[in-house]
Formats: sequence, structure tokens, C-alpha cells
Amino acid sequence: MTPTDRDSTATKATRHAWDRAGKRRRVTSLLLVAPLLIYIIVTFMLPIGMMLYKAVENVELLRSMPQTVSALSRWTPQEPGELPPDIVFTTFLQEISAAPRNLVGEAARRLNYEVSGYRTLLTSTIRKLRVLPDDLAEEGVARGFLAGIDKRWEEPAYWHAMKRASPAYTPYYMLAAVDLTVDDAGQVVQAPEEQRTYVDILLRTLKTAAVVTIVCALLGYPLANLMVIAPRPFSIALIIAVMLPFWTSLLARTSAWIVLLQREGLVNSLLGSLGLIQQPLELIFNTSGLYIVMIHMMLPFMVLPLYSTMKGIPPQFMRASASLGAHPVRGFLNVYLPMTLPGVGAGVLLTFIVTAGYYITPSLVASARDQMIGYFIAFFANTTINWGMASALGIILLVCTVAVYFLAARTVGVRQLAGLK
Repeated sequence: MTPTDRDSTATKATRHAWDRAGKRRRVTSLLLVAPLLIYIIVTFMLPIGMMLYKAVENVELLRSMPQTVSALSRWTPQEPGELPPDIVFTTFLQEISAAPRNLVGEAARRLNYEVSGYRTLLTSTIRKLRVLPDDLAEEGVARGFLAGIDKRWEEPAYWHAMKRASPAYTPYYMLAAVDLTVDDAGQVVQAPEEQRTYVDILLRTLKTAAVVTIVCALLGYPLANLMVIAPRPFSIALIIAVMLPFWTSLLARTSAWIVLLQREGLVNSLLGSLGLIQQPLELIFNTSGLYIVMIHMMLPFMVLPLYSTMKGIPPQFMRASASLGAHPVRGFLNVYLPMTLPGVGAGVLLTFIVTAGYYITPSLVASARDQMIGYFIAFFANTTINWGMASALGIILLVCTVAVYFLAARTVGVRQLAGLK
């Protein structure tokens, strides 16, 4: 073997050794981050995926009356007032008479979302079923039998609603979350005026979050700056005061505000003793009370990112601008304020997102017309057990949150929001 061949062999062996070492490092790195990836998948991605699925899941009728669903899928009405064929009536009667009552109850609840009163119609029909006619398969018998129980079974709207609720996946919940619906002709239209509520609730939520965020920014900016420039003992006291809400129960803080702001509370008593008011002010269970309490709750979320950013700005910059003849206001606007924008962006983003999703505080201190979307998500999830509607409203809130994040990222920059630049 020539010296050149020996050098080539040694080079290949070295390269293979480096490749094996690189693979080991990659495998080790992957194993180190695997717990974090699993945690993110289980606690973040999986719940979002389940929420997306629940928002379109529509299996209630498939479980309770699969043959009726199959018969309805073959029905293509040519006119708005057309009833389905006799096979649909016959199959429907046979299935609801034999189906388990819990499955029929789920189907009745789902159909009631389409047409108010459908649950009562279906459950009352089941209670009146005794013995089905022997000639049920003959033409018109099943239809007449159902009409004898309740005349509403001869109204096409109920069968159109059943057909809309039959597919395994439905856009009903997502459309309802933005005040839309599907009519009997299969067209997406606006919901009836008395049912249009969720767009107003969403706009109210975004408005409340925006107002709270703006006020927190106006109050938090000078407070964070004071925490930076104040003497150390005073600065520590301010930091403790800002952090104190995080060490106190949310329910306790909210209850304390109710005590302070009620008609016979400390605030009204103090204002009355000073002669500033003649009658107690309505400061709780309305919009004013909601803003007061929410601003107090959210202020630390604004102050802490601002304080972190301002703490890293050398004070020599402002002194340098003053030495060059810049007015303090000009120095602030051209030097200090631009350097604090990452903290402003992070604080605004954090405050807005947390406020938009808040549930407990608005439900306790706001009036019925001031409730935010989080209240209705909890209502559908815990009270009516309507997971589809709860998931759809959650997706709408998630989309708004992501949109706000991208707006902040485009305005301030992703790296600045993350504190990397």
C-alpha cells in the first residue's frame, strides 16, 4: 500500500468517526428535548387538535339512527316544501322505537340546535309510541302515523333540519359562532336577528381587552420607569407591590374589589365623607367596575416586561442626548422610547391575550350585558355540555389571539418580542 493510499484510508476513517460522533450528538440532543416535545404535544397541540375536532364533530344522529341518516342522504329535495320519501318516515319510526334512550336524547339535543322545539317534538313522539302498525312499510302509512302523533312531522323544515344534522362533520358550530347558518336550500346565510349574538360578544371582548391594554400601558410605562430610576429600597418596594397580586388568590382579589366598590363599600363611603358625592356611585356589576378590576388584575402583565426592557437600557444614552443639546422630550421620543418598544410590544401582547381570555373576574364583577366570550365558552362546556359550540367559540378566540400576535410581530418584530434583540 502506497503512502497516498494509507493517507486516504486514514482520512476516510477519520470522516466516519466524525459522522458517528455527530449522529451520537444529534441523538443525545433529541433525547434531551424529547420530554419538552412530548409535554408540548400533550398539553398544547393535542388540546387544540381536540378542540378543532369537536367544533366539526357531528355523530349524534349517526349513533342513534344510522339507517335514517343513510336514507336522508339519498333525498334531494327539488322544492322548498317537499317532504322526504316514505322510506325515510318508515326507517325513522323503526329506529327511534328501538334506539337506546340516551342516544335518542343526544340526537334530540343536536336537532334542537337546528330548530328550537325539536327536542320536545322528538321526545314527546317517543313517549307516544306504543305499537307500530303492521303495514308500516306501505306507502303513506308511516307518514300518517307520525302526523297523527304530531302535525309538525308534516312540516318540511323539521326534515330539512334533520338532513342538515346528519353528516358526520358539520359547519354548524363554526357558522353559529359568527352568526351564520345554513338554510333549507343549503346556502350560508345570516342567522335570524334574534339569534345574532356571538359577533357582538366577540367585538365586546376585543373592545374590553383593547381598553384594558391601553390603560395598562399608560399606567404601566411611568410605573416601570419609576421602578428603574428609583433608589434601591423604594424600587424593591415597588417591585413587591407589583408582584403582590400574583401571590394572592384571584378569587380573593376579585371579592376584595366587590367589597371596595359596592354601594356601601369603602370607596363610596370615603367619597361621601369627603363631600365629593351626594349619592353612592354604581361602581360594580357594570362596565366601570369591570374596567377597574381588570386593569388592576392586568397591570403586572404590562409592568414586568417594561421593567425588564428598561432595566437593560444604559442611562448614559439619555445623558448623551442631553449633552448634545437635545431637549428631554426629544431625547425621550428619539432615544429612550424606541429602545423600550420591545417591552411595550411584549406587555401589550401579553395583556391583551390574557384579558381577552379572562373568565372568572368578568363573571363576578360585570353585568350580564358585559360578559366576555370566555364566559360563554365556560357556559357551553360546563352547563349545557355543548362541546361543539364551546370549541367553535374557542377557535374564534384563538384566531383573534393569533391575529393580534402576528400584528404585534409585524409591528415590533418577533425577535424583539422574544427579547432576543
